[in-house]
Amino acid sequence: MSLSAKELVQDPKFFTEILDYTREIISTYDENQRVCSVFASQQRWLMALAGFALYCGGIDGEPPGIHANRFANYIVEHEIASHNTALSFIQEMLAFGFLRYLPVTSDRRTRPMQPTEEAAMQLAKWMSIHLSVLDRLDGGKRNALFSKKPELIGLLQPPISVGIIENDDLRNPGETFDLFTGANSGGIIMDYLISRIVTINTTTQKAVIGPVAFTDICNRFLISRTNAKRLMNKAINMQSVGWTGSPGRSQLWLSTAFIEEYRNYQAGKLAIIDAAWQTVLGTRPVGVPRVKQSFTSAVP
Repeated sequence: MSLSAKELVQDPKFFTEILDYTREIISTYDENQRVCSVFASQQRWLMALAGFALYCGGIDGEPPGIHANRFANYIVEHEIASHNTALSFIQEMLAFGFLRYLPVTSDRRTRPMQPTEEAAMQLAKWMSIHLSVLDRLDGGKRNALFSKKPELIGLLQPPISVGIIENDDLRNPGETFDLFTGANSGGIIMDYLISRIVTINTTTQKAVIGPVAFTDICNRFLISRTNAKRLMNKAINMQSVGWTGSPGRSQLWLSTAFIEEYRNYQAGKLAIIDAAWQTVLGTRPVGVPRVKQSFTSAVP
């Protein structure tokens, strides 16, 4: 039986694991800012999940595969982005080397594409990080099996993507979460702020996370000073974050309401990942179905 979001939130170890998770995410970002910055808003991340899922699992009811209009139609149908934004995203993924065209077909409107090895590697790393969190919570061995059978990603990823895309609570977990994930680089900045938490003062309902300078945020997370200030000022007006003194030159605090939004989102996401794992594998680590779809090099 898979872990529920409620069970995860109630686990006394859960928040500590989430803090470790954020630090691993930040470390991953530091290793490859170029890749991570591409998916640093919720809209772009949801589009990436949808693209993988169409390719691996045909989540729109058609056989597995992806082409531009099919992708755009799915994105519009699920209210992730406009048709033009979806098509622009495809072009960016091709330019970044995360997608490539398959040999030309007779109908260029349905020219098929596939994720590259680079894209698959980044998704596998994301999957591994989350499976490891679940393993540490219940003593499981999901990630060890995933490491031995990386082809499992083709079976796990479609139900995970659908679970996230069709979950209203994950699409809109709270005003502050939505504020950060709606901004370019906002998602990774939010991960960074949460990663700085050491203790939460139950009396003030705040967690003081130490000095946070705008210059550091801008340089590290590839965001302009204007946009960083705008983002933080909106969060301040919502009373989700604040400074203990001079803005940008003193210690920053996060409200418990903001922290709970983040915690609840992570619990919901991990519950979906665990449910997919249990559905695909159950308790039997053998006899894994073969995955027909494959990932390729970015070089034709």
